[in-house]
Amino acid sequence: MKNTPFLVGALTIALVGSASAQSLTIATVNNGDMIRMQELSSGFTDETGIELNWVVLEENTLRQRVTTDIATGGGQYDIMTIGNYEVPIWGRQGWLAPLDDLAEDADYNVDDLLPAIRGGLSVDGTLYAVPFYGESSMIMYRTDLLEEAGLEMPENPTWEFVAEAARAMTDRENDINGICLRGKAGWGENMALITSMANAFGGRWFDEDWNPQFDQPVWNEVLNFYVDLMNDAGPAGASSNGFNENLALFQQGRCGMWIDATVAASFVSNPDDSEVADMVGYAVAPDTGNDNRGNWLWSWNLGIPESSQQKDAAKQFLAWATSQEYTNLVAENEGWANVPPGTRTSLYENPDYIEAAPFAEITLDAINAADTVNPTVDPVPYVGGQFVAIPEFQGLGTTVGQLFSAALAGQSSVDDALSQAQSVAEREMRRGGYMN
Repeated sequence: MKNTPFLVGALTIALVGSASAQSLTIATVNNGDMIRMQELSSGFTDETGIELNWVVLEENTLRQRVTTDIATGGGQYDIMTIGNYEVPIWGRQGWLAPLDDLAEDADYNVDDLLPAIRGGLSVDGTLYAVPFYGESSMIMYRTDLLEEAGLEMPENPTWEFVAEAARAMTDRENDINGICLRGKAGWGENMALITSMANAFGGRWFDEDWNPQFDQPVWNEVLNFYVDLMNDAGPAGASSNGFNENLALFQQGRCGMWIDATVAASFVSNPDDSEVADMVGYAVAPDTGNDNRGNWLWSWNLGIPESSQQKDAAKQFLAWATSQEYTNLVAENEGWANVPPGTRTSLYENPDYIEAAPFAEITLDAINAADTVNPTVDPVPYVGGQFVAIPEFQGLGTTVGQLFSAALAGQSSVDDALSQAQSVAEREMRRGGYMN
């Protein structure tokens, strides 16, 4: 494995001499980009002397552990991998160390960060985390299967077309599912997908007075559409499938379509990992004819809890892992198509990346089109796109996700799931003081 110099700015110069006895504990998620970062980080240790202890966890488990640790000031981790949901909430609560040093470091070039991504990581102009990669959502589909079905992907696909195509591509005898969608319970798992669907259909979590909306007809339409589609064209056991499970199914050639994070594009198009790499097409997320695609905006970011006793060394790692130099390091080792996407403007101006990544333009367009301030068709009192940016959402979203996952698994009816979701949401909104 090749290594290149990647020390970044004044932070490094100040720390190299005293770092030999230091170690950092990093909590991160078990997806491909983060695993690659772990593999490449030996060069960082060789250069700085800072040892790295990795805690790599499944997405839902990661969220539970880092939330508990930071809320209690446990100090178990020096660096946390967190989303743009947590960053502004935790920053306002004083749980994250501000990153003014990085923001002012000319070598780091914070102005190169995509405005949509950077804005979600700042509170009152102060940066509280830096993005490792950013994403929106898109359709990834098998061009060969769609052609065999006698269909052509429209420039602006609708959910109606997605359902038609998914059913047409389904071939149970050959273990090909027309569509793979998230079913695993979690506010950042199935609810990211279903909330995005609801936004596109005209649904919303709450009205302008914070009244929950699961008792409205549009939610019944959304959840029935989702469950029926997955029963007709989805894989067996879909209620247990999240991002990683659906990625594996698509790479194995067992999905006709997959609507999920744009970051997955490099994995499904990599011939080393994907059996269908040369048969993948990309399209914008579907709408229902109302120009709202519900495409989400998400970033996995590195932040430092205030409880860490190694803040200076942690900032040095953040500067390395999210720098332009790290992008070049990944490109040298893995190829340009596999670099972390969706964070820096310069990446989308790099001809080497544009040539290697056929999904680059659609990814950038999706990120720029995501509207987290006005995520739904009708007005709402919250921001967040595929999530509701309030502290209560982590628990509430997961509970609703469990109810919807049970409906997908046939353990309850759609009507029962929505009724229970309405009751739970009303209780939480009253408890939080949002509604009378």
